[in-house]
Amino acid sequence: MSAPTRTRTSPAQAPAEASTPAPTAPALHRSTESAWATLRRGVALSPEFTRGLPVTVALAVVATLGKVIVPLAVQQIIDNGLLAEGGPDIGFVVATVALCTALVVVTALCSYLMNARLYQSTESGLATLRRTAFRHVHDLSVLTQNSERKGALVSRVTSDVDQISTFMQWGGILLIVSTGQLAIATVLMAVYSWQLTLLVWVCFLPLLFGVRWLQRLLSKAYLKVRERTGEMLGVIGETVVGAAVIRAYGTEERTARRIDRTVLATRNAQVKAQRLSMAVSPLAELVSAFTYAVVIAVGIWLGVIGSLTAGQLVAFLFLINLFVAPMTMATEIFNEAQNAIAGWRRVLGVLDTEPDIADPGASGTPLPHGPISIRFDHVNYAYPGGPRVLDDITVEIAPGSRVAVVGETGSGKTTFVKLLTRLMDPDEGKILLNGVNLREVAFSSLRSRVVLVPQEGFLFDSTLADNIRFARPEATDEQITEAITQLGLSEWLAGLPHGLATPVGQRGESLSAGERQLVALIRAYIADPDLLILDEATSAVDPATEVRIQHALDLLTRGRTSVAIAHRLSTAEAADEVLVFDRGRIVQRGTHAELVARPGVYADLHASWVRSSA
Repeated sequence: MSAPTRTRTSPAQAPAEASTPAPTAPALHRSTESAWATLRRGVALSPEFTRGLPVTVALAVVATLGKVIVPLAVQQIIDNGLLAEGGPDIGFVVATVALCTALVVVTALCSYLMNARLYQSTESGLATLRRTAFRHVHDLSVLTQNSERKGALVSRVTSDVDQISTFMQWGGILLIVSTGQLAIATVLMAVYSWQLTLLVWVCFLPLLFGVRWLQRLLSKAYLKVRERTGEMLGVIGETVVGAAVIRAYGTEERTARRIDRTVLATRNAQVKAQRLSMAVSPLAELVSAFTYAVVIAVGIWLGVIGSLTAGQLVAFLFLINLFVAPMTMATEIFNEAQNAIAGWRRVLGVLDTEPDIADPGASGTPLPHGPISIRFDHVNYAYPGGPRVLDDITVEIAPGSRVAVVGETGSGKTTFVKLLTRLMDPDEGKILLNGVNLREVAFSSLRSRVVLVPQEGFLFDSTLADNIRFARPEATDEQITEAITQLGLSEWLAGLPHGLATPVGQRGESLSAGERQLVALIRAYIADPDLLILDEATSAVDPATEVRIQHALDLLTRGRTSVAIAHRLSTAEAADEVLVFDRGRIVQRGTHAELVARPGVYADLHASWVRSSA
């Protein structure tokens, strides 16, 4: 029995779904943790970062100790070789140089091994981080994915991770070596002269406090850099994908200005961050020069009073160089560290965003095989920040039936299909497939039993066979050819330049829109689903092609439950039953013949179809 016919409204009273602005989708999480907490969480996400770390640290310690060999050797050669009692001791000098050379070779080998281990562990860790972030992006709902430009979202698992890579492979090495170098230099300087060591630290302490203050500013600046970079990649990605539309409307100059704005915004953010990071370098050089001058003056005085030998003073000056180098490198280290932390925060922002469509996984219920029955039980849905677009939908669809869903734009039919495929979950009510709550069905069972043919058949940059095989990887070329023949499309296949090996190009641009839809239908046929959902499946097909594939659609839907959003009269006429949507409700239900004979929404739509095809 059909639902009662509702009174039609004027265009000014159009459905809320069509007249309201696009709803605000759930935004990705923004991390507000401290830099240290972010770094600690980021490292913990990839166990490879710390795997074998004790050995790497041991190699780093040896490599760092090697940096003091030359100062020690210089001190010994001067005090006990050149200035030895009784005259220069050439044998001692030669032996010391030989020993120094051997130790330097050993430390160089340790440095190489340390770098090799760091590169291997960081690349493994970053690969794990990329995979984790990428898979989590796919777990997010369509609404959440649409909260950012695709290019900006991709940047979170590419360029942001690249910034982490730069720090882990370069800044991380410097951080380990520089920290050890600073500690060892301080200890040896104290052995030679605690007075001069204290003097060095007094000179550099103000710089350390200044760098700590600068770190907070850099953290904000580099987070802005990562955001601007993501926006730039998003805009550039859109213009590359939409190049044909840009040319068609002659908007090249306007598009160029738009790109220029994002590029300049990224440049300005980067320049501001670089200016902040470079503020330490001139100050560090001034402090270093002042420290050398003071140490030389005080060291000479200590030498005069007999507290310091000439060799010790020269060695101390070498050690100051080891002490100053980490200080002057602090700018670069903090630069890369803040850039990496900003990247980590954006990656963690993805991982901290909880998927609102949860897969029950192994605990989920598999769908029984065979044609699927559908039941919507008092289902309501509203997009975030918007009004209801589905209002108390209660409907049952018998297994094996072919149902057409019709209605004006914004009536709720597309949302109905999205809920049925669980791209979104209803706010209220239940959806049951074969009596099983859709929320309890494991994704592995749902995606293999329920197949959606979208309005635009997306193809990957590969061959025709690979794109069809995407639905069933184990399918052979012979099985694909047989499926195409069964669908009555063998003549179309024969007309392609390389048959199944024909490259389809990026996004299938080597094929026409109609041909891309044909591939999507063949892909669905080879998947052999029990519930087939067609979202405007023939909307991109010309009338001649529509006639050719109508037979294919008949075969595709035979013996299985199918739900098709119909914008063409032929689709509704061929259906066993028609569901008519208006303002988020099902207002009519019945066969095409029943509904066209009854005044109401469907009769009006049918009249429009007839007029447009006349």
